[in-house]
Amino acid sequence: MIPRIKSVKPLEGYLLHVIFDDGKDCIYDVNDDINTIEEYKDLKTIYGLFEQVQLDESRTCVFWNDFIDLPSDAIYENSTVPHEMTGWD
Repeated sequence: MIPRIKSVKPLEGYLLHVIFDDGKDCIYDVNDDINTIEEYKDLKTIYGLFEQVQLDESRTCVFWNDFIDLPSDAIYENSTVPHEMTGWD
């Protein structure tokens, strides 16, 4: 089953705070994608683009434009829980 995203919020340092329908609350680091995928570099070079992250209608993908998107399963599998990364409780 494809995990559905309940909410997504951009954070400083090119991190996404994502909450899934099943209650998983996590942080996804977009820096690796920015450093390895050419199209993702725009998230750093175009002022304000990263903060414009959106959730698609199916809630199985976040996107910034027609060229930059992240499927929910990749976020679900490759994220960390907030306190592991930020010291949150």
